[in-house]
Amino acid sequence: MLNISNRKIPSSWAAEEFQALRTMNSAKNGRVLARWLIGIMIVLFGCLFLPWQQNISGKGKLTALDPAQRPQQIHTAIAGRISAWKVKEGQFVNKGDTIVSLAEIKDDYFDPELTKRLEEQLSAKENSIKATEDQVRAIEKQLLALESGLKFSLQKSRNKVKQSRLKVFSDSTDFENERVQYDFSKLQYDRFKSLYEKDGLISLTDLERRTQKLQETMAKKISARNKFFVSKNEYINSLIELSSVEADYSDKISKANAELGSKRSYLAEAQAEYSKLRNKIANVEMRTRNYALIAPQDGYIVKALKVGIGETVKETDALVTIMPDAANLAVELYVKAMDVPLIQKGRHVRIQFDGWPVLNFTGWPNVSVGTFGGEVAVIDFVASAGGDYRLLVIPDKTDEKWPEQLRLGSGANGWVMLNDVPIWFELWRQINGFPPTIDAGEANQDMSRGEKK
Repeated sequence: MLNISNRKIPSSWAAEEFQALRTMNSAKNGRVLARWLIGIMIVLFGCLFLPWQQNISGKGKLTALDPAQRPQQIHTAIAGRISAWKVKEGQFVNKGDTIVSLAEIKDDYFDPELTKRLEEQLSAKENSIKATEDQVRAIEKQLLALESGLKFSLQKSRNKVKQSRLKVFSDSTDFENERVQYDFSKLQYDRFKSLYEKDGLISLTDLERRTQKLQETMAKKISARNKFFVSKNEYINSLIELSSVEADYSDKISKANAELGSKRSYLAEAQAEYSKLRNKIANVEMRTRNYALIAPQDGYIVKALKVGIGETVKETDALVTIMPDAANLAVELYVKAMDVPLIQKGRHVRIQFDGWPVLNFTGWPNVSVGTFGGEVAVIDFVASAGGDYRLLVIPDKTDEKWPEQLRLGSGANGWVMLNDVPIWFELWRQINGFPPTIDAGEANQDMSRGEKK
């Protein structure tokens, strides 16, 4: 103090009694606070260099790895009416157990002895087919006989034509010879007649003999000519007979072929009807089996989609939902398209199931509590409707076993674990919206696996 004022503060006054004096002595507290702040800043700055495991988060639900083990609806193959329920919701059924009994609603199948009557029709049609086959074989034999008879008759007619032609040639030769003989006898007769009439050099008896000889040669000539004409007619008749035989047999063979074609056509139709009857019998038997809707595999009845007795259902209607037993559980996670290239099969995943308490530090999975381990088993090649890609995550055998109380369809959150980076790098990445990073070697290895596949 400068002691300029005449009023002085007594030394007996304590500084703690005055607020202003107390504030003037706070330099020590400020230094302590500053040291604490600097220490905290140093600690926080040091924490920026701590390792942080990058991850890709996704949401999904619990499902089964095998499609055959996922919940499925059981459909009826036939239209019918529900006559009885054999199970209750929540009941466990074995493969082959009857779930619902159906009754027939189509009048085509009302006859209780429909199968027996169809079998009778099938037997009658089979006998008809056998009789028709016998008729076909008989007509085929008849055709063979006709073809053989045609060959024989044609050969016989051809031989007769040859004989008639030779006879015509022989008779024509005889006729020509008799004609020459007649001309020669006529010439001699004319000569003898001239000698008798002019000079009387020959007797009347010789002239009469020549006249008789002329008459004989004329008769032989006429006879030979008649034989020649007859043989010519016989030759023409043989040609006509040859054509007639061929036409007759062609007509008979054509009729037999027409009848054979008709029988074969009827046989084909009968065989088609026979096949249709067999098919109908098989369909009736299969339809009878479908009156009972059976469980396709072991599982639990989840929900009845059709209720009541007497309700009618159509073909392919779903009647009940079944949850298969002993499913291989998997988590169905959906991640963004920008993160898919960074994920490889076999990557470790931390999973949080709905209903299980969790204290999760995504960057430090070793200190997290309540999460379960998994690994990527399937990466879809096609995006889903929302543009995200689906991952199937199976349990990690080296990690804690998944809870037995899990049910298919329950929600789950997952984090696909990637590489370790400093915290400052992760903060910088999150602020800038960059995707996580992986080593170039891992990316190349994943690409080579994809090419091999």
